[in-house]
Amino acid sequence: MPDIMCGMSLPEQLPREVRRAPRVAVLIPCFNEAVAIGRVVSDFKSTLPQAAIYVYDNNSTDETVEVGRKAGAVIHREPLQGKGNVVRRMFADVEADIYVLVDGDGTYDASAAPTLIERLLRDDLDMVTGVRVADSASAYRIGHQFGNRALTGVVANIFGNRCGDMLSGYRALSRRFVKSFPALAEGFEIETELTVHALELRMPIADVTTRYGSREAGSASKLRTVRDGLRIAATIVNIVKEERPMQFFTLIALLFFLSSLSLGYPVLLTYFATGQVPRLPTAILAMGLMIMAFLSFTAGVVMDSITNGRRELRRLRYLDIPLFRNERGS
Repeated sequence: MPDIMCGMSLPEQLPREVRRAPRVAVLIPCFNEAVAIGRVVSDFKSTLPQAAIYVYDNNSTDETVEVGRKAGAVIHREPLQGKGNVVRRMFADVEADIYVLVDGDGTYDASAAPTLIERLLRDDLDMVTGVRVADSASAYRIGHQFGNRALTGVVANIFGNRCGDMLSGYRALSRRFVKSFPALAEGFEIETELTVHALELRMPIADVTTRYGSREAGSASKLRTVRDGLRIAATIVNIVKEERPMQFFTLIALLFFLSSLSLGYPVLLTYFATGQVPRLPTAILAMGLMIMAFLSFTAGVVMDSITNGRRELRRLRYLDIPLFRNERGS
């Protein structure tokens, strides 16, 4: 008989000697979520009874820690403020085969977790993202929906269209994803980094639609639409610079090149007509912009080689961590 984990049979095609229930860890970053965290922990304990539930508190000033501990979660604290800092600490501390990352605000459906895990195991995936489907108009604000679609579209056009909800806080992740993820973000940009990490290393990933509900009465969202949207947009620009330097610096070089032509062309026409350069400052500026264009293009070529080397190292680190089904062989 195959082992059973949370009502799910592990893939029957696995050899009997390697078939076992995975160690599942539910990771819940929290900041002032006393109103919701008790129900979140209880729901995941009920849905995934054999999973370890971790609540990482991020300097809460309410009763988040006490409520989470009373509900049965393992409590840790991360003093560096920001969701990205919390996720980095969780990924470093917790050892498991499968990680379920979810927000502590009670908006995500705990009953969908077995579906995410089953899809991850069945198809040997590294990330399954819970694509949000709001159950009410108030659950998913119009501004957040528009911003998410816009930012997801930008990332899809640059890195590949394989994730339908880039900013979702509900994901099932493999061990090799978690332990190869550098986690450089400090705040809500962490979801963008998670998505781009998977796309850049061409990991096998999938989406599963999940119900997205309203926050508990008395709790407030920590996400600020404009401020955090701008930070996420800035993160995307920085990631493009780091991961697509040839395109990034070529675009800058093109802007310098066109600016130089627009300023220098009239000067050249005057010179060919009269043999004089009456607008010397403009000529010098045009020459400087042309030099900047060539320098930017050269920087793109150099940075592209460096980025390929870094990508190869990340890929080797990723491949060094075996799939769950290969961890116990003979």
